[in-house]
Amino acid sequence: MNRHTRTATALASVLLTASAAAGCSEDASGGSGTSGTDTELRSNGRQADAPAAPSNSPSATVSARKGTYGESLVDDKGMTLYVFDKDTKNKSNCTGACAKAWPPLLDAAAPTAGKGVKASLLRTASRGDGKKQVTYNGHPLYRFDADQKPGDTEGQAVDAFGAKWYVISTEGKKITTKPTGNTDGGY
Repeated sequence: MNRHTRTATALASVLLTASAAAGCSEDASGGSGTSGTDTELRSNGRQADAPAAPSNSPSATVSARKGTYGESLVDDKGMTLYVFDKDTKNKSNCTGACAKAWPPLLDAAAPTAGKGVKASLLRTASRGDGKKQVTYNGHPLYRFDADQKPGDTEGQAVDAFGAKWYVISTEGKKITTKPTGNTDGGY
């Protein structure tokens, strides 16, 4: 199975899960589906449009990691962070089912710059629901729910919810180049 087929399959699975969680799907008997609930999405280690972290919890940490697309940003669990072409500077345009498939990186406090990240580029911006989303160089940051383990980049160049998604460099720019075939990095 090639990368694009895997990505399309993963995206379809995430969209079905988000739809079921929102109560939009029906099973064969005409009732609502129950798989893929918000609780299940949160329990697998990724945020799913969860409330902002309480003020006494540690702040979100953003670090750099070398991978297929060079050095890009990851969260404190090593999960790849993405930017959305539909967003504008410090403004997210990903809500509802989009935010379930692409959970925003939220933080009630100031985010922490980890290894390889420029603290001066790391901030938060208010979402439409009042929650604070971590931004890097003005780009709101997201995870992709189909990424299963640290270093996965299944969301790279996926066209979903009206625009494309990309990993982001430590310079604060989206990475649009093709992988080098080398998992040690390099653009």
